[in-house]
Amino acid sequence: MCPLVSLLVAITFAFLALVSPSSAATADQWRSRSIYQVIIDRYALPQGADPTKCDTADRTWCGGTWNTLRENLDYIQDAGFTAVWISPVSQNYQGSTTPYGDPYHGYWIADATQLNDHFGTSDDLKALADELHRRGMYLMVDVVVNDVMATSTDPDLSTYMFKNSSQYHPYCVIDWNNNTSIERCWLGDTVVPLPDINTEDPTVVSGFGDWIESLVKDYNIDGLRIDGIYRHVNMDFWPVFCARAGVFCIGEVFGSDPVEAASFQGPNGLDSVLHYPMYDSLVEAFTIPGPLNATAVSDMMAQSKALFKDTGLLGNFLENQDVPRWHNISVDPQSLYNAMVFNFMSDGIPIVYYGQEQYSNGNADPYNRAPLWPSGYVNTTAYQLVTTLNKFRNFLTQNSTWLYSSANVLATTEYGIAILKGDVVSIMTNIGSPVRLTTRIHATLRAEMQPLSRETSVYPILTCAHWVVGSNGTIEVEYTLGGQPVVLIPSSELPGSGFCGFSSSSTDSSKYVSSASSAHAHSSRFTYSLAIGLIGVFLW
Repeated sequence: MCPLVSLLVAITFAFLALVSPSSAATADQWRSRSIYQVIIDRYALPQGADPTKCDTADRTWCGGTWNTLRENLDYIQDAGFTAVWISPVSQNYQGSTTPYGDPYHGYWIADATQLNDHFGTSDDLKALADELHRRGMYLMVDVVVNDVMATSTDPDLSTYMFKNSSQYHPYCVIDWNNNTSIERCWLGDTVVPLPDINTEDPTVVSGFGDWIESLVKDYNIDGLRIDGIYRHVNMDFWPVFCARAGVFCIGEVFGSDPVEAASFQGPNGLDSVLHYPMYDSLVEAFTIPGPLNATAVSDMMAQSKALFKDTGLLGNFLENQDVPRWHNISVDPQSLYNAMVFNFMSDGIPIVYYGQEQYSNGNADPYNRAPLWPSGYVNTTAYQLVTTLNKFRNFLTQNSTWLYSSANVLATTEYGIAILKGDVVSIMTNIGSPVRLTTRIHATLRAEMQPLSRETSVYPILTCAHWVVGSNGTIEVEYTLGGQPVVLIPSSELPGSGFCGFSSSSTDSSKYVSSASSAHAHSSRFTYSLAIGLIGVFLW
């Protein structure tokens, strides 16, 4: 080959390496993403399948595949999501139906090195990754490393990735008051035990490393969600595992203790964790009926700042496969809208579990894993609100000032909370609907720094009704239409956003408008600084 041709080939390969979607997505690149979580079996059916044949209570296969997700990505992308998290792809238990059903969810691992043929082939999974990358979206894959699934306490190890007994901890029942027992004994029960893998064994560490490195490379995976990391696996396993993966790792630390959750983020753990402590605080603050304690959120914000290495990477969620649907624990849709606004407008990566936008209402497993297709994928108010929030956040993340700024509490009482992140003020309330007489929240933000000039123009992005900064140093929000959230930004920040009559800098000129009504506006004034204040409710 002549030198010129060799040089051209080298340049070509170098260019492809730069633009290849298989290039590892860093934690910092994930910071600006929003994630739609999918259980593959329950998202979409193949053409011609009977949509009435999925009974959630049966805990069995309903027919969703990697191909049916790929063929129905418009629904997710049109809502503005920039990443999709899918349930585990590894081979699961393949025997007869257990008393707890079949492994349609993907978490009953058999041989991790093999793909789950219920969901498709290797080419199908590659095609899904390729299509996501073509759309500019990331692929996150759920993985399980703590255990495998069995139907007895003396399973045939030849069916698993690790085949030697020394690569598993001996069977024992967990003593939940003993950390060593929690880490080494088996989850499950004697009907469906989950043999605990010995992640201290060097052959297990290297075996898992080889597997995850190959999985990420072969299927162009951009990030991993890791199941059950809390207290079930030795901490020093995670930095090695995630280094071999070479992509963003977010783990499940199931529990309300922020100290425990924060201990897993950083160089001695993972890039991030799902923010279960904030989830519990949002439940306490916004569910109706419920404690309606908005102070729980402001308290958790303060604790999170003090404890976590990077709150901007935490996973914000209201639902997943392990907790009840929001619509099951809160009867008022306004509570969902307000909590959703918090997750999108505060620190962290917003995550929406499939069906949340369709008001799915199942309680515990299996009812929180119902199929999505009976909804008809309709354009609900919640879907519209998610779309608006995604579009707005995608615009804001182009500005590093907003993306890397820390959200601060401006005001809070039991009735609501106002926060500031970058130049955006978000006001969330738990007063709900229907309206009791004429209910108003009056938020007074007392500035510690120089306020904006008089008559500065601002917009509530959920309605685009024009507001003007007044002279009394307050934001006054009227809730005659119920307790809708309010998100405010100065008009000077909106050019290029595509919002409120301003042109868009992107090629996507579609306009997303939430039908969730926003509050009426009064002449108001506020400052973009760390401020203190109070929120009061007045009835007249």
